Amino acid sequence: MRCVVIDVGNTSTGIGLYAGGRVTRVTHLKGGIAKRPEECAAAVRRAARGTVNGAVLGSVVPRVNAAWRALVRRELGCVPLVVRAGLPMEVAVDYPEPETIGADRLADACGGVRRYGAPLIVADFGTALTFDVVTPDRRYVGGVITPGLPLMTEYLYERTALLPRVGLEGPCPRLGRSTRQAMRIGAQVGYRGIVREIVTYLCETSGHDYRLVATGGYAGWALKDSGMPFTVDPELTLFGLGCIFESSSGIGQ
Repeated sequence: MRCVVIDVGNTSTGIGLYAGGRVTRVTHLKGGIAKRPEECAAAVRRAARGTVNGAVLGSVVPRVNAAWRALVRRELGCVPLVVRAGLPMEVAVDYPEPETIGADRLADACGGVRRYGAPLIVADFGTALTFDVVTPDRRYVGGVITPGLPLMTEYLYERTALLPRVGLEGPCPRLGRSTRQAMRIGAQVGYRGIVREIVTYLCETSGHDYRLVATGGYAGWALKDSGMPFTVDPELTLFGLGCIFESSSGIGQ
C-alpha cells in the first residue's frame, strides 16, 4: 500500500509517502496551501513519484480542505481520504463528541498503537501541545490540550513592550544572563514541568503504566535532558495517517 500522506496544521504542513509501513520523502512547509500553493503541489508530486494507491488528508484547518482536495485531484488524479472519527482505524473511539477530535490526534493515536502498542500517551508538540490517551484495550478516550511552545513565546513578544521574539532552538543555559536566555529557560524548563505534571496526572488518575511517545516539531528540543522516558518519533502523525488509509482500504471522499 503506497499513499501520499498530508498533515495540515495551523502553522505548518507535512507531506510524505507512506509505503510498506514507512514514511519517506517528507517535506515540511511553513504557511500551508494558502500562502505556498506551488510548493505544496511540488511536495505532493515529490512524495508520489511512481505509482500510489491514493492520498490521505489529515487537517485541523477546515477552510483549506477544499483547496487540498482540488490539489490532490489535479496532481494525483484521485480524491483524498479525509480523516475523521467514523473511519475504520487502529483504535476504537470512545469519546462523547467524536466529530470534534482533530485528525492529527487520531493519527497520533493510530500510529502510536501500531508502532508501540497500548496503553499509550502521545504528546504532540505543535502550535498546541496535545496529550492523547489510548487504553490497554486500544480505546481512544481523550486527553489534554494546552498552549504550545510557539504560542507561549509569541504571546510574550506580542503582549509586552520589551521582551523580544525568541527562537526555540539551541542549548538551554543554566542561568538567564540576558533577556533572551531567561526566556529560553522559561520556555524549555517550564515546559518540561507542564509535560511532567500532565503525564503524572494522567497516570495517577487512570492507574495505568503508559508508554510515552512524543512527536511534533518541538518535541526533541522541549524534552532534551528532561529525564522523562519519552520516545521521540518526529514523523508519527504522517505514519498514523498512512495506517488510517490502510485500515480504511483507501476509501476516498
